[in-house]
Amino acid sequence: EKWDFILVSDIHEAGSEKEIKRKKFLDELSKKGFTIKKIEDKKLFYGVRAPKQIFQKYQGLLRKPDNRLQNPNVHQDIPVTTSFSLLRIRIVNFILQNTTTPDREKLHDLMKKKVFEATFPLHEKEEVREFLKEKWARWRGIFCQQPIEKIRCYFGEKVALYFAWLGWYTYLLGIAAVVGTVVFVAGITVFSSSQVSKEICEASNTIMCPLCDQNCSFWLLSDTCTYAKVVTHMIDNEGTVLFAMFMAIWATVFLELWKRQRATVVTNWDLYRWDEEEEELAMELINNLQHEPQQYQHSYFRSTIILLLVLLMIAVLIGIAHALVIYRVIAMALFTQSNFAFLREQANTIAVMTGAVLHYITIVIMTKVNRRVALYLCDLEKPRTFSQRENNFTVKIFTFQFFTNFSSLIYIAFFLGRINGHPGNYVRIAGKWRLEECHPSGCITDLFIQMAIIMLLKQTISNVMEYLVPWIAHKLRKKQQRPKKRRMILGEEEEAEDPCKRQWLSNYQLNEVNIFSLFDEFLEMVIQYSFTTIFVAAFPLAPLLAFCNNLFEIRLDAIKMMRLCRRMVPRKANDIGIWLHVLEAIGILAVIGNGLVIAITSDFIPMQVYKYMYSPCMTENNTGVDCSTGYINHSLSIFRIQDFEPYTNVPKMQPDFVRDEIKECRFWHIFAARLAFLILFEHVALCVKLIAAWYVPDVPQLVKNQLLDRKHSNL
Repeated sequence: EKWDFILVSDIHEAGSEKEIKRKKFLDELSKKGFTIKKIEDKKLFYGVRAPKQIFQKYQGLLRKPDNRLQNPNVHQDIPVTTSFSLLRIRIVNFILQNTTTPDREKLHDLMKKKVFEATFPLHEKEEVREFLKEKWARWRGIFCQQPIEKIRCYFGEKVALYFAWLGWYTYLLGIAAVVGTVVFVAGITVFSSSQVSKEICEASNTIMCPLCDQNCSFWLLSDTCTYAKVVTHMIDNEGTVLFAMFMAIWATVFLELWKRQRATVVTNWDLYRWDEEEEELAMELINNLQHEPQQYQHSYFRSTIILLLVLLMIAVLIGIAHALVIYRVIAMALFTQSNFAFLREQANTIAVMTGAVLHYITIVIMTKVNRRVALYLCDLEKPRTFSQRENNFTVKIFTFQFFTNFSSLIYIAFFLGRINGHPGNYVRIAGKWRLEECHPSGCITDLFIQMAIIMLLKQTISNVMEYLVPWIAHKLRKKQQRPKKRRMILGEEEEAEDPCKRQWLSNYQLNEVNIFSLFDEFLEMVIQYSFTTIFVAAFPLAPLLAFCNNLFEIRLDAIKMMRLCRRMVPRKANDIGIWLHVLEAIGILAVIGNGLVIAITSDFIPMQVYKYMYSPCMTENNTGVDCSTGYINHSLSIFRIQDFEPYTNVPKMQPDFVRDEIKECRFWHIFAARLAFLILFEHVALCVKLIAAWYVPDVPQLVKNQLLDRKHSNL
């Protein structure tokens, strides 16, 4: 027997409110010609099958008039093919979600009230499914091409387009990973020959100002020799600059090539000019012939309220980033006062690393909070259709996730070490704790550490949990829902088991999926795409980590969908929707972000200015020396010890120093005020432009409603 959908309910007492509501809903389905079958185990299972007339109406409505005349057999029995099976599930799901009881309650209202516990289509024992389980949802196929056409035949176009996009993204990411690895390895092989590294390692007489007020002592610039070689100049070199430019171009080329790939795929599926709005209208008419289309509406008052709430949420997320800054400042002060020599000596590095771990924890927590807030705001907007609701939700959740993931990175990249003042006039929190400075080897080291830790944690812990949680939940549910043992009488079974029971129960034991299950996968990949492109100048290995992660991600998602989760409701689509606009926005941010990292965080620009303005090559016409000779001394400013703040204790001296000889120390001096103003102005202007574009609709509501009425009249 073929059943389109299964409804699951707890066994309620006869005459209870829940039992009455359930009966009213099932009666409404019966009035529409649905066949309903009931099976009782530890739960009540209701199999639902729609009448043939519903699908005949669908095909009749969405055929062109000339096609309808040329195909007089449109009302004959329709063969049950794989594509028709998807159509049945999609239409039945729409009718179930939009069937209203006499009490004006829909299915989602009944599920909130626990009248029904679950609703899902069945995994069928089809040839396509068996092929996907054996060839696609296996770890051994990690390097094999995906069977996109088979995925489409079983899960529908929307899921197939996700995997087509993910496969294309991973394929092109392999090129970026190779280039990034080459740049990184090249940095390793040539760092010893860097003139700047040599000067730092040989600066045994350059005394640097203390990094904190308490137990921090004066230190020698040569103490950072290892960091200067291994970290800073391994990533902060000319090759990294070229790689950042390459990634900016790669992001644009990737999207353009995906558009071409997508056009080819959807044309083969005959969906290039598919109209989602027209299909939704057709389903509404199938469900209720008296249906009137919901008109487009736009409320400036509601938009203003939502805008203010979004800005408030963004302010909260930025506040969390400020809290992470305060943590690092206080942690640095506490580590420098530790009794352990290692903690005192590596206080800055440990504070940055623990701050990065704490940042990852806030990402995990705020992801759940952001989802609830975004859903609440979508409910306030009252979107007209499911697609509009999905688009609105996507924009909001991505905005919140972007600030959650990148606020701290933006601070480290563009503000750390630039707003903390200077010796004698430090900026302090609560008048006590000095704002943190960059790592002694340079600001780009802090960004490198932060990026490396977050990407590694996100792509290891998150993926392990993404697989283990559904696997454990499936095993526990399977154990709890074991079928009752059949009693034997005189060697014969008391009653034969219904052949549908085993299939329905095994599907119920799988993990639940919802309308945002695929959305979660998209969001995860888009955030990864942001990490891979926006700050790649500070972490050239990001594409390599993303590439390796995606090879596993594709198979992990396949295994979850085929083996651990219930079947998704197939949905039609001819593109990846609003995610394409999000990716284009990220591409723009990648150009801006990498440009700013090179201009502000990196030493590349100051070094070039020195080479062509102040170096021996220019002032002495000396071509026999490296043009970066003397750059370190040029970039350091001098501070007299006597000018420390009156309430600051002069730090303890290093054992090898003679106190009377130290009358001045050096500190990194960065001229960034003009550039900071430019950045602030540029980003504020960009935000105002985007808000204005969202606030005022591009197309008047009257025009949209006229087009809507024409489509409705034609149908």
